[in-house]
Amino acid sequence: MPRGHALALAAVFVAGCGLESPPHSAYVAREFGPTQSQPCTNRTATKQALFGDLHVHTAYSNDAFNFDVRVSPSQAYGYAFGQPIELPLGDDPTGRTVQIDRPLDFMAVTDHAEFLGEQSVCLDEDSAGYTSAFCEVMRAGEGRAPALVRQIISPFSSRNAEVCGDDGSDCYRRLEAGWRDIIAAAQQWNDNSAGCERTTFIAYEYSSFRMGSNLHRNVVFRNSAVLARPVSYIDETREWDLWKILQEQCIDTDTGCDVMAIPHNSNISNGRMFAVDYPGLYSKQAQAERAALRQSIEPLVEIMQHKGDSECRNGLQGVLGAVDELCGFEKFEDQAFRQTVGEDEPVGECYQGPLADWVPHLGPNCLNRNSYVRYALIEGLREERRIGVNPYKFGLMASTDTHNGMAGGVQEANFSGHLGNGDSTPDQRVQFASSIAGNASNNPGGLIGVWAPENSRDAIFDAMRAKEVFGSSGPRIEPRFFAAWEMDADLCSQADMLERAYAQAVPMGSDLPPRHGGAQAPRFLVAASADMGTLAFPGMPLQRLQVIKGWADAQGNHHQRIFDVAGDANNGASVDVATCEPLGSGYEQLCRVWQDPEFDPAVAAVYYLRAVENPSCRYSARQCLQLPQDQRPADCEQPFFSPVIQERAWSSPIWYSAG
Repeated sequence: MPRGHALALAAVFVAGCGLESPPHSAYVAREFGPTQSQPCTNRTATKQALFGDLHVHTAYSNDAFNFDVRVSPSQAYGYAFGQPIELPLGDDPTGRTVQIDRPLDFMAVTDHAEFLGEQSVCLDEDSAGYTSAFCEVMRAGEGRAPALVRQIISPFSSRNAEVCGDDGSDCYRRLEAGWRDIIAAAQQWNDNSAGCERTTFIAYEYSSFRMGSNLHRNVVFRNSAVLARPVSYIDETREWDLWKILQEQCIDTDTGCDVMAIPHNSNISNGRMFAVDYPGLYSKQAQAERAALRQSIEPLVEIMQHKGDSECRNGLQGVLGAVDELCGFEKFEDQAFRQTVGEDEPVGECYQGPLADWVPHLGPNCLNRNSYVRYALIEGLREERRIGVNPYKFGLMASTDTHNGMAGGVQEANFSGHLGNGDSTPDQRVQFASSIAGNASNNPGGLIGVWAPENSRDAIFDAMRAKEVFGSSGPRIEPRFFAAWEMDADLCSQADMLERAYAQAVPMGSDLPPRHGGAQAPRFLVAASADMGTLAFPGMPLQRLQVIKGWADAQGNHHQRIFDVAGDANNGASVDVATCEPLGSGYEQLCRVWQDPEFDPAVAAVYYLRAVENPSCRYSARQCLQLPQDQRPADCEQPFFSPVIQERAWSSPIWYSAG
């Protein structure tokens, strides 16, 4: 192991001395209120598109509070469903008012479990831990204070006795009190009437930054039967221990508790989010059992949010096939590499040798295909062939990760930032300087869409379990994706297209059934509707629909193929960067029945749909134009990211098994 890695490893080991973790029984689920709503009057047999945000932070997250955000969980729900909230402007905690352009259908506050109790201790002058060095750092208002970051980097993280008391009880008591506040806010805003106008979920974030690699998960419960306290990285430093607790103390109980964990930002995980390793497990049977647990607890993955797009990347080792021109979208990690590797230094491949799981990283500083969702989907095919279980059988979704409580505030035309006083002004939001916490390497984030018969907790959670979900980079694009061995070729022209599709085919998130009869290759119904926007913020037309196909060969290489199946990549659409005025025409709707022309029945494959809009201006380009010419930072003239983007939506995959 390199000497520098060994020294850094020693540093995080030292940081972890403290209290023992609580027993798993401390988490056992119980019901915190009514779980059933009335049947919804608005039900659609062929399912309706509902849009939400399942990644939202409020003042209950220390890294929002430390940037002067004072939005409560209840206020965050209010914002999602149409009410205004107050955000910082510089040093003024309530210097500006923001309001969503279109209310969401559903939402979850996902405040960090880490430091939820400690923050309460540190803000209470009467607490025994108030004068501790840790609390002095937390109150100092240093957004991402190193003393706090070390807690979620250390592989031996634990509670601090000076803050929490000799048995940790003060922090655990306050953790549970904060958790009850979060639960109460979700219960307050959930619409239990037959109108079903809004749905909320009780949720939190498990925030592992183990060894400097992002391994965060959002934990979302079906209803009000939830864990008595959230599982924190400070108490459980390995993700499979999180999965075990969720299985044993929630799903396996008789409380009605159901739950899932959704990983995010694999793009900054140094290849660890989807690493094919099973520390401590040596038999295939034991590995298959852990893979099955992961598949059960983690049916979805977040493909897009403020800290970038995690779909794919060009130029990675072990990935074969044509360059995907759209893989350069919102690559947050490129700015991170400038800081951790060097502005002019090449980014090397992540170390994959012995004890790779214990090599520390000072943030994302290496490249690996296991950092990206597309290649995790392909790697899952290889694992299924090796151990009989696919641990990466993910549906695709997106959200914001806002730290302003602005659930669904994804509009590029008026983006207000995501990090309190860290990006409260346009001048901050258009610069790429590492000294600005909310700089232009961030983006407005995305939304999760579900196809569900009604807007209720059970219907939406069932859709997520079934993976009949999709992610959007912000616009409310509505993609449909079905597959079958036999499908009517004229389906797109039929008034009852969806009824026939559900009768003839399987929807996104499903497995193709075994081949039968004389079927030569699968057929796919590929369709999408553009986001028409609002009067204040008109939507953009679609440019094209693409089917992304992935498979692996016997040598372990990943193969990708991008098929343009509808629309026109050369439609001449563009944007005038001097005014951000869109040019050219596109499509309000696209639809086609498409058959894979390169299908090999002997090769397992995964397919998903990508719906792509015409080009438009990135928010940073828009806000540069809003600044007076003589006040525009240098990054307005030479931005690190392109000022032109193409927003998109991703369907969940459909899988073909060769055996």
